[in-house]
Amino acid sequence: AKLPGSYLFAEIARRVNEYSAKHPGANVIRLGIGDVTRPLAPAVVEAFEKAVREMGRAETFHGYGPDYGYDFLVNAIIENDYKPLGVDVDFDEVFVSDGAKCDVSNVQELFSDDAVIAVTDPVYPVYVDSNAMAGRAGEYVNDRWNRLCYLPCNAGNGFVPPLPDRPVDVIYLCYPNNPTGTTLTHAQLKTFVDYARANGCIIVYDAAYKAFITSGAPKSIYEVEGAKDVAIECCSYSKTAGFTGTRCGFMVIPHGVKGLGANGEAVSLNQMWKRRMGSKFNGVSYPVQRAAAAVYTPDGAAQCRDTIRYYLRNAAVIRDGLTAAGFEVYGGVDAPYIWMRTPGGMDSWAFFDKLLSEANVVGTPGAGFGPCGEGYFRLTAFNTLEKTQEALARIREKMAGM
Repeated sequence: AKLPGSYLFAEIARRVNEYSAKHPGANVIRLGIGDVTRPLAPAVVEAFEKAVREMGRAETFHGYGPDYGYDFLVNAIIENDYKPLGVDVDFDEVFVSDGAKCDVSNVQELFSDDAVIAVTDPVYPVYVDSNAMAGRAGEYVNDRWNRLCYLPCNAGNGFVPPLPDRPVDVIYLCYPNNPTGTTLTHAQLKTFVDYARANGCIIVYDAAYKAFITSGAPKSIYEVEGAKDVAIECCSYSKTAGFTGTRCGFMVIPHGVKGLGANGEAVSLNQMWKRRMGSKFNGVSYPVQRAAAAVYTPDGAAQCRDTIRYYLRNAAVIRDGLTAAGFEVYGGVDAPYIWMRTPGGMDSWAFFDKLLSEANVVGTPGAGFGPCGEGYFRLTAFNTLEKTQEALARIREKMAGM
């Protein structure tokens, strides 16, 4: 009941639907919500179809699967996502799920009611909302929650969050970042790992966009020494392989990550998460896990890389086009998101309405991502190349010189 208004993207959908109803002839181009447009890779579809056919025969039918994921997918994750990075992950440290959004919102169930949570600002709203729903964020006062510790990220600090200025128990980090599209270097990430180790914090690390990294930034927090003692990592096939409508992801909780119990005793979060999943989750369907495993085959991996390159090309179109039009732009190199400053200091929701009504282009107001998001605006690279180019042409025609 304390949550303000509606979920950010629900409010965007409401405004767009209202505009479209009043202007039925408008050709609205959506660069707002981070949903993909490219189809599943052929190798993924083939594996998906084969698995579905197996479900239709008694001799190959699968009922309840393993709580934490089928062996074939867990082993593929270890071999392809971690071993090439020089990271050792045990089989029972990997938990297959129905997507990173569920993981980053459910993981807070491991934390006590009085745990102090730190989030970057701006931030993916789910980290904040899930803790607020649990009663951990306090009261919503003057556009912020009074029990959260905000780590402001803006152009002034290069969108690199500062360390918390007071004791905290959990720090949420997302890199490549949603919404700013920026990354942290190994050294910058190590600062947070060292802080967490020295201060008894847990890091929840959202690596949903790691497949977009081109600059050499870390693809896993576990590339940083000591991170396996303090960090939980959430990963997704939604953007890596177009699974937004298929739903599959995974979370890694190393055995070394410990919390403190009521009496100050060390508690294994890995064991606690196993208990939680056994009680609340019956696993991801067999066909979906087979489809996810196909992402790691030679054909599947190559096809998914092609799609990533397609979206990164769109990001370059947006970034370069906005820059040429005189806008101040960030991100779009290691991520499918472009973070632009609103012209003339315009309110981000006012810019949303102006962009929609005058250019028929939908983006995401920065204010929806937190107090420090005000004055910024997010555009995504997930539409088609043709529509992305058309959207940029409209923005340059209608908005340039503001």
